[in-house]
Amino acid sequence: MNQPHEYTCRLKVWGDYACFTRPELKVERLSYLVPTPSAVRGIFEAILFKPQFRWHPRLISVLKPIQFIALRRNEVQGKISTKNVEAAMAGRKPLEPLLADAMDEEGSGRTQRQTMALRDVEYILEAAIRLTPAADPAQDSVAKYREMFLRRAEKGQCFHQPAFGCREFVAHFTPPDGDAEPVDDTRDLGLMLYDIFDYDGPVRRVESEGDLVASRRLSLFEAKLEKGIVRIPPWESDGVHKALLAPLASSTRAARRKPS
Repeated sequence: MNQPHEYTCRLKVWGDYACFTRPELKVERLSYLVPTPSAVRGIFEAILFKPQFRWHPRLISVLKPIQFIALRRNEVQGKISTKNVEAAMAGRKPLEPLLADAMDEEGSGRTQRQTMALRDVEYILEAAIRLTPAADPAQDSVAKYREMFLRRAEKGQCFHQPAFGCREFVAHFTPPDGDAEPVDDTRDLGLMLYDIFDYDGPVRRVESEGDLVASRRLSLFEAKLEKGIVRIPPWESDGVHKALLAPLASSTRAARRKPS
């Protein structure tokens, strides 16, 4: 089966802190040594996202030595009620905010948690544009979206500010200047999270009679840092270990539906 034509885009990103949380840990956060492919995809999507194509991460070049820093961060224990958000969107009642300093009988409020994050990070990321079935052959092409991405990256435009794992760890970005060299660091990084997104599934969650029919799929790969570079295997290759497909949770309306 022939793969659709694709173009690769490069992006230089840097920031003060980063935390690409390892999924095997729960409350306390411990970062991977380098960004995960899903973090790379998220950074590119923050700059340009269209249902007509997907970003496929290809390479991570580490430009600064890997350094950890221990942080204590305030995190909330609860979450905003979906029912309250839907009522506010419909205009039936004002939105009830989640107050970090408010403690109630359910224990929702703020708590301090330990984070082992990375500090003073800088990378060159590469990801390929690959068209999806949603693309119109008469109007959409990988060249079109590549030029669109380059224009937005040069102007510093983004849909939302890219981040290194956590929203407060801002990722600054610019097109690479060609002078940066990766660090001289080689090590086996072990199994790393590839993504929780099914690259073979629908582009968007499609609602059908109250149910979300898109799917999520946990995937892992054997990551290696070779002279400062992590090469990411293509999603369809044998180098990516994929879990069995799992349907997304039903929508709120479906979840509240009483059994007949």
